Amino acid sequence: MNFVSTRHAAPSATLSQAIAAGLAPDGGLYVPAQRPPPHAWQAQGSLARDAAAVLAPFFDGDALAPQLAALCEQAFDFPAPLHALSTPGDHVLELFHGPTAAFKDFGARFLAASLARLQQGQVRELTIVVATSGDTGAAVAAAFHRQPGIRVVVLYPDGRVSPRQAHQLGCFGDNIQALRVAGSFDDCQAMVKQALGDRELQARVPLSSANSISLGRWLPQMSYYAHAALSHQAATGNVLNLVVPTGNLGNAMAAVLARAMGLPLGRIALATNANDVLPRFFHGGDYQPVASVATLANAMDVGAPSNFERLRWLYAADDAALRAAFRVEAVDDAAIREVITRRHAQAGEVFCPHTATAVALLETMRAEGVQGDWAVAATAHPAKFDSVVEPLIGRSLAVPAALAELLQRPAHAEPCAPAYAALRAVLLQGR
Repeated sequence: MNFVSTRHAAPSATLSQAIAAGLAPDGGLYVPAQRPPPHAWQAQGSLARDAAAVLAPFFDGDALAPQLAALCEQAFDFPAPLHALSTPGDHVLELFHGPTAAFKDFGARFLAASLARLQQGQVRELTIVVATSGDTGAAVAAAFHRQPGIRVVVLYPDGRVSPRQAHQLGCFGDNIQALRVAGSFDDCQAMVKQALGDRELQARVPLSSANSISLGRWLPQMSYYAHAALSHQAATGNVLNLVVPTGNLGNAMAAVLARAMGLPLGRIALATNANDVLPRFFHGGDYQPVASVATLANAMDVGAPSNFERLRWLYAADDAALRAAFRVEAVDDAAIREVITRRHAQAGEVFCPHTATAVALLETMRAEGVQGDWAVAATAHPAKFDSVVEPLIGRSLAVPAALAELLQRPAHAEPCAPAYAALRAVLLQGR
């Protein structure tokens, strides 16, 4: 299996090469040169084993292939349980039981385990540069903390992440450097992409990415959807439909690719916050990135979703077919507040603001008569957003042990201008 750029102006690469590079030389995102054909799948009995089975076609022939099972066991050592909600046929896929209480832990840990193996024997340090709208940076920092031969620089929009997210981003130290950028996530993402495309910089400072633009982050996120779908089918005989909250489209694209490979996933609906670039496109408008706006679901505050390139690749740039394949809707802050408040009052259910966008969309579809078994992807533990959630439900939330431990550490982040020159200077420090 080789990988090519979505922009078709870069040489093909092996899996290991694509993971190490992060972004293709032409600025595109790596995708499989050939999509694995769909076939019937059987549950393997655990998340790690299901992950290894689903990822095997992409690792075929690569230097990392013999270590795939070990990579999955190392990365996916925490659960992704599927629980029934109070409303009939509805479920929640809890993706927040990892070290930083967000779904990003799955991909970040797999990428870290892969790069650790690829770095063995390398003399030069590798710098991972990552933009985050809230959860990615902490997951990457935790996964790479104190990993020999690897330095991590995290950029986040100052004042646009929750207080607990900001603390997580700055609490690691050692080989992790946090930059609070005086701008938006889109500014951070643009700076990272410019760094990855700066050949003169790369010659002096070897770089890679840990955003969902990275193949090593994106592909392993199929694992929990595969495991949930196979387990649900084995238990009930039914296909599982999904509602995925999305900002940069990486998590959604993982579900889409898993379905394309023949996993027993049915319909996929996508929920965004008030940043409605995707809903406008899916409702028939042009794809037109815009400046993002701040919302309660801050990790989805994205005005230029990078993985849209991969979505168009999967549908061979057939926008009519793409629009017909998904339901995509925006959910504003008022609706987020209402869902969090009402579902807790009615059934004691507690959702983070991002998960609440997906619950709101599922409720809308159920009111329209949509049938079948559905799961909402719960992307983060609500305790990460205590300043939003606790006033709405009228009580405090228990903090997961791993998150509580991080919150006890001192935290520091350096200020950074929203300009590439500022990031470049940081990356060249001491080089």
